[in-house]
Amino acid sequence: MLQEIVDKLKEGKTILYPTDTVWGLGCDATNEDAVKKIYTIKNRAESKSLIILVSSISMLKEFVEEIPEKAIRILKSATKPTTIIYQNPKGLAVNTIASDNTIAIRIPDSEFCVQMIESFGKPVVSTSANISGEPTPKSFSEMSNAILNSVDYVVNLQQDKVNEKSSTILKIDGDDIIVIRE
Repeated sequence: MLQEIVDKLKEGKTILYPTDTVWGLGCDATNEDAVKKIYTIKNRAESKSLIILVSSISMLKEFVEEIPEKAIRILKSATKPTTIIYQNPKGLAVNTIASDNTIAIRIPDSEFCVQMIESFGKPVVSTSANISGEPTPKSFSEMSNAILNSVDYVVNLQQDKVNEKSSTILKIDGDDIIVIRE
């Protein structure tokens, strides 16, 4: 299954997959055309940025100019899924990057996600699996047919898992830590 998912990502396909938070819509975060498909599926304006998943701090360093020491401390001590907004991303599809030249990135606490990203060798988009403005499904059984019929591949894993919590989102601005989403 893992190789099939990696093959789909390499082909620029979209996937529906379980993360350490909610079910996510994903694709190669370095492929602008694949990212466009995610925006189309969600019916979301490209001006709204996406969350990206990386497998490790070392992969994070490949896609962000500079990681503040404060961010590394937060990542190492976080007890729940934490997404951090970084300045000056690099090597990612331009349509994943916010207009202020920032990117939201999380290292997932999910063995499956880490293995998938490591096998793929690149960051993967992770945005909630819902049409913009609609509620985020708490489990696979709540997934809308519009989403199921729009993605190229559905990861058949953890379909009974219920997760109501999205990640905490933090932005580090100099010495300040700004909580964007608790």
